[in-house]
Amino acid sequence: MSRRLLAILLPGLLLALCALVPLTEQSAGAVSDPPGPVTGNATYFDGLGTPYGGCGVPQANIDSQDFVALNVYNTPGDYTFYPRPLTGANLSKAGLWNNGLNCGRYIQVEVADFCTGTNDGAQNQPFCRNGSWVADAYNGAKLTMLVADSCGDSNAWCRDDPYHLDLAKDSLNRFVKNGAAVGDMYPGHWNNRHLTWSFVPAPGYSGDINIGFLQSAQVWWPAISVSHLANGIHGVEYFANGAWQTAQMNSDMGQSYVIGGTTSGGSQYQIRVRDVTDTLINGGRVYSFTLPSTCNPQCGTPYTKVGYTTSTGPTATPTPTPTPTPTGGTGVSCGVNYQVANAWQGGFTTNVTVRNTGTATWNNWTIMWTMPSGVTLTSAWSSTITPSGTTWTIKAPSWATSLAPGASATFGFQANGPSTPGPANITCS
Repeated sequence: MSRRLLAILLPGLLLALCALVPLTEQSAGAVSDPPGPVTGNATYFDGLGTPYGGCGVPQANIDSQDFVALNVYNTPGDYTFYPRPLTGANLSKAGLWNNGLNCGRYIQVEVADFCTGTNDGAQNQPFCRNGSWVADAYNGAKLTMLVADSCGDSNAWCRDDPYHLDLAKDSLNRFVKNGAAVGDMYPGHWNNRHLTWSFVPAPGYSGDINIGFLQSAQVWWPAISVSHLANGIHGVEYFANGAWQTAQMNSDMGQSYVIGGTTSGGSQYQIRVRDVTDTLINGGRVYSFTLPSTCNPQCGTPYTKVGYTTSTGPTATPTPTPTPTPTGGTGVSCGVNYQVANAWQGGFTTNVTVRNTGTATWNNWTIMWTMPSGVTLTSAWSSTITPSGTTWTIKAPSWATSLAPGASATFGFQANGPSTPGPANITCS
């Protein structure tokens, strides 16, 4: 018997339907992993919900076509729908779906006993009633499967059995025993069997993560999916306003997060990812990428994969680009702190702080510098920048023209070209 998923996100309604709940609240009621292999009822379903299933990754883009759904709820005898993600008092009702926090993990599944009676998932009815569980030739067959969907239906399987698994139908005959696929367990030898299972790391993992923008993603709603993970995903952080920010999960689609640009309204992004142990993956590796031009004004397909560049380090704080000490052009004393906030193939953004280090007010502050050949200005904020060849003149914004002694102002810009070396021949006037 199959169990069809009822929760389907329609592309045109994605933005409206996906509530954002702070990750701290979603993880506060986190469900612990089973202490060891557990046994539960098993059902099957035809495929992921359209377009994203439960985890936020389309079926065509998940790592394995051997996939399962875990229970959203653990509410024996209670078949009521509760809003997802589960929050507040409803956190106690969470099943092993764990508000999406078990998305992208793998489980080792082993075939157990066959039911000789009725095992239809009827509400308030025993499993395998009027029959018994018996071993047969299929016991012991194994398959490693990916958690890619959720079971939130109002039947006994999805509510009464905390260890229930809902399996991809096409996987049923791919279970392996004695080195060969069983081939014919479904349909004649199925009858919603017992399965024994436990979480395991991704088998034979290599490479790095995949990142894709979701349908309707845009500069002001940059929703991404993160997949191809070695040990699941418990969080995404993005770099903005000079610091790492915690991204919010996209509803309870545990591999989808809504991030922010390195600058407000910008299309450049920098993220790092935490796995199921809440540890930054790959030693805090930072992934830098850009919203594709095909997503202007918004992404039109369910999944738009993007390339990225990486940098390493446990904190991954942008490294200041060394700059020479400015010289005063008119008796002005100043300091300039120039930082590359984000860099990618062919461009970069910066954060620059200019400080009055003198004893008199600096009126209509202006700095000049020489940029390396090949760097061209794209846009600027909180200042007026006028390039003339490699010589750039940066003037105070109209709303903050003067700096008192010790005061500072911050501005930034986006440019095309190499991010290093930084500017030279800096002067203040």
